[in-house]
Amino acid sequence: MTDTPNTPGATADDAGTAGTANTTGLRTGVQGVPLPGWADFFADGLTPVPLMLILRGASPDDAVAAARRAWSAGVRLVEVTLESESGLPALEAVVRAAEGRFPVGAGTLTTPARLSRAVNAGARFGVAPGLDPDTVAAAERLGVPFLPGVATPTEAGRAVRLGVTAVKAFPASILGPAWVSALAGPFPELRVVATGGVDARSAPDYLRAGALGVGVGRSSASGGALAELVPAVSRRTATT
Repeated sequence: MTDTPNTPGATADDAGTAGTANTTGLRTGVQGVPLPGWADFFADGLTPVPLMLILRGASPDDAVAAARRAWSAGVRLVEVTLESESGLPALEAVVRAAEGRFPVGAGTLTTPARLSRAVNAGARFGVAPGLDPDTVAAAERLGVPFLPGVATPTEAGRAVRLGVTAVKAFPASILGPAWVSALAGPFPELRVVATGGVDARSAPDYLRAGALGVGVGRSSASGGALAELVPAVSRRTATT
């Protein structure tokens, strides 16, 4: 990793087990994915269906039911948000339901401590609405693929300097597909997942703009919406 800042005040209690150095000098941890591999982790998870399901405020039973529908439809990445402690039981339930077949992640990981709790609950990747260098550094120590949010060129540039090359464009509905496309000019190395207000109608627009994938909430994938959404994004993938 290049140009990674130190993280004063971060401890093993905040960030979990520090991990061990591999032969390249990169730090690996409980998940064993060094920072340069994060972008590939998300690229692989968003193939062949470039869609991540985001479960916010769901009960454990509802979260498991929604995750199973997504997995059955070909979606590989499911994220359970942890903006409150009530999200932990839902995350643990989805992790158990996945039985190791699918990577389950945790969202709204805004601090190293929240990241540590998510990993202890079984999360295999993390997502955040913003870019916090301390949490990026904690994820690197743990070897947990992490997708921080950006909404400005300044934040995108800071992510690149931290060594992060996969980011979440949030809120996507405000930024728009043109923003995703424009970002590729100064930052061609960045891969972008568009999240926030994306639905079946707008999702293909973000993919045409160059997004690696899109993240959608449970409400956008409930009922028959998922059956409409998955073919829409999959067709777009097949024609690019």
